[in-house]
Amino acid sequence: MKIGPETVVQFHYTLRNAEGEELETSRGDDPTAYLHGADNIIPGLEKAMVDHAAGDVFTVEVAPEDAYGEVDPSRQQRVPVKHLLFKGKLKPGMQVLLNTERGRVPVTVVKAGRHSADIDTNHPLAGQTLSFDIEITDVRAASAEEVAHGHAHGPGGHHHH
Repeated sequence: MKIGPETVVQFHYTLRNAEGEELETSRGDDPTAYLHGADNIIPGLEKAMVDHAAGDVFTVEVAPEDAYGEVDPSRQQRVPVKHLLFKGKLKPGMQVLLNTERGRVPVTVVKAGRHSADIDTNHPLAGQTLSFDIEITDVRAASAEEVAHGHAHGPGGHHHH
């Protein structure tokens, strides 16, 4: 079966940046699962998946506009340190969580002061060209429930409790 609308895809990936450094990988764990056509993964990766089948191994380069977008300078702001969740000493470059009315969001510390910090709310991978080494492990038809919920269920997918 080929990947297309209303298929559930399981795949392993290794994500690298433009310099070839490994940023994350699913290997050694369960494959990741997603419902194709439901915006579960970044657009550039989803486009590259079309028409592939189980057993396919390939590498895809994804430009920032098809991944996490360009860096938006207006997304830097100053916040009281008490709104940040972190361990140890707050330092520039750290990934921390910011408490917002919509829940916790990951942010990057640009500058740390005693009472306030300058943070960047852009996705940590914004502005980067990403390279994914993909191995498709399984492709199956999505269930009616998965289509209704907009995501894959089961191993590597969404678990309802």
